[in-house]
Amino acid sequence: MTDISPTTPEAGEVPAEERQLRSHQWYGTEGLRSFSHRARTRQLGYLPEEHLGKPVIAILNTWSDINPCHVHLRDRAQAVKRGVWQAGGFPLEFPVSTLSETFQKPTPMLYRNMLAMETEELLRSYPVDGAVLMGGCDKSTPALLMGAASVDLPTVFVPAGPMLPGHWRNEVLGSGTDMWKYWDDKRAGLIGDCEMTELESGLARSPGHCMTMGTASTLTAAAEALGVTVPGASSIPAVDSGHDRMAAASGLRIVELVHKGRTLSDILTQQAFEDAVTTVLGLGGSTNAVIHLIAMAGRAGARLTLDDFDRIARKVPVLANVRPGGQRYLMEDFHFAGGLPGFLSRITDLLHLDRPTVSHDSLREQLAPAQVHNDEVIRTRENPVAAEGGVAVLRGNLCPDGAVIKHISAEPRLLKHTGPAVVFDDYRTMQRTINDPELGITADTVLVLRNAGPKGGPGMPEYGMLPIPDHLLKQGVRDMVRISDARMSGTSYGACVLHVAPESYIGGPLALVRTGDSITLDVDARSLRLNVTDEELERRRERWTAPPERFERGYGALYNDQITQADTGCDFAFLARPGKVPDPYAG
Repeated sequence: MTDISPTTPEAGEVPAEERQLRSHQWYGTEGLRSFSHRARTRQLGYLPEEHLGKPVIAILNTWSDINPCHVHLRDRAQAVKRGVWQAGGFPLEFPVSTLSETFQKPTPMLYRNMLAMETEELLRSYPVDGAVLMGGCDKSTPALLMGAASVDLPTVFVPAGPMLPGHWRNEVLGSGTDMWKYWDDKRAGLIGDCEMTELESGLARSPGHCMTMGTASTLTAAAEALGVTVPGASSIPAVDSGHDRMAAASGLRIVELVHKGRTLSDILTQQAFEDAVTTVLGLGGSTNAVIHLIAMAGRAGARLTLDDFDRIARKVPVLANVRPGGQRYLMEDFHFAGGLPGFLSRITDLLHLDRPTVSHDSLREQLAPAQVHNDEVIRTRENPVAAEGGVAVLRGNLCPDGAVIKHISAEPRLLKHTGPAVVFDDYRTMQRTINDPELGITADTVLVLRNAGPKGGPGMPEYGMLPIPDHLLKQGVRDMVRISDARMSGTSYGACVLHVAPESYIGGPLALVRTGDSITLDVDARSLRLNVTDEELERRRERWTAPPERFERGYGALYNDQITQADTGCDFAFLARPGKVPDPYAG
């Protein structure tokens, strides 16, 4: 998987024999506290020779019985430990919050920053020399890396891996993507309860995250592109034996990183984040990556904006023919076609090849052996899935701070569209009334959902793929222009304008739209406009009143007080700002 042999120090690195382990201040001094720490470690059952003078490696595990994406990570942690032991380190497993996209409500996005805080404070407050982060379900990858970046220890990320492809009646299913498709078929009367019962058992067949190019696969690919995983890690199927070997290789590698003194800040550079954006766009990845990469970059001291995404999108083609942006294939196909190394080998001219990764001194060296084995799954530059990156950034009087659309998954006829708005003030009202014939919804209508953003959701839930009314589904309509300040699942598709900023809950222009207003979407022009005069908008703004606060106490109140908007990554303001936090005194 990766070379783990000792290497000579890089320029600026302190030779291993001259470097004191961070854990030494807990274990290696002559004071009472150090005596107590050693005694309590004996209480845990460890011999002195098992841990004294060895790198202490924290394994942060998001395993949980209710998180199907991570249910196998308890076993994978044992493989990581195996690698750490063999490399001469001392592994300690720490359970941390699990963020299950499937079950956690209203959305795990509400709790992404909580896991980031937990990660940061755990790594800072314990006798830890390096960290292995285990996650994969959508918000866990950015949360773990945001927290770890704020501590800046040697770190390796272990992706949970995609689940096996789904199957139903000789059809290969993609989790999420085919859920939306067949649910619409049921609402259109094309299939019934028997078929849906069969689909329940065929859609998700093993541990692991969604096997489409949804948010989970997009973010773990971004982690690999950033250089914080061992090569090829992000696409290994969760139940493949190669996944166990990758976990062990990660355990071997983290000990070597501690000895080299290569911390996360050496990896998470401005160039690394620009390459991660290039990767996400070239994969036709999830729109959620926009928010998460901006937040991760901020924690690492780099800077990404929506304009960076749009600039890079115009020069990178989509080469991954993986659903939902692609037409056919799933992550297992992508893995055996060459995985991310193979994909990156086709866009090397767009990457910064001289930056380091956790496994190599340069990305160039890491990609040297990469190959593509199936040109239909990972396309050539001459035969792309799309000529430019899969996400477009929109501007206009409806989204002065920006909005995004995954235009490669929308029907082309809707990429330049003007239509009358039908406005829903919240998601529950939309669910209850979407099929009301009195609304007069046609295929040309622009569906608008507000109060679904970072504060309004709360937590910016994945409501953005608004349902098409039943009567239109029965007529064969499968896509409409839909606009919201929400997010949508990376497995979703359609002409859905998302992340409208500023959000309506704090008085953004989306709060001023009225049913019947004309709205124009023009993706080529990167424009989203509400077709009313500035004077009329100002009159409406003067009459707008803020909704009541959602939380009176608890974590929700902290969230509401500190959360930033979508265009700046939805981090907490007090965590995103620059500044140092001292290591604790352990003596």
